[in-house]
Amino acid sequence: MPRRVPEMKPLRLAPVLLASLLGLTASDAAAQRGREQDAAYQELRAGAIVPIREVEARVMARMGGAAYLGPEYDPGSATYRLKFLRGGAVIWVDVDARTGREIGRSGR
Repeated sequence: MPRRVPEMKPLRLAPVLLASLLGLTASDAAAQRGREQDAAYQELRAGAIVPIREVEARVMARMGGAAYLGPEYDPGSATYRLKFLRGGAVIWVDVDARTGREIGRSGR
């Protein structure tokens, strides 16, 4: 009688593989965020951009109580992107970091 080979359970590896992938993704994202923060710091010290706290205060005053989730900085375009949440909808507000003026908005 042939010997029965146990069934492979590929799904048992899925959590391990997923954790590995997320770990790489998280570390890559952290490295990118660090580079963005370094660029923002250097540009702020050089007087090339408006401080994020000043931009946040201006934008939050016009957001009508939406929950503020945080900023991102893009050194390539010298823009801040502020993320808000209102009624389950995400709102992105783009701001020119050199002037502090809003240049775009998406969401509700």
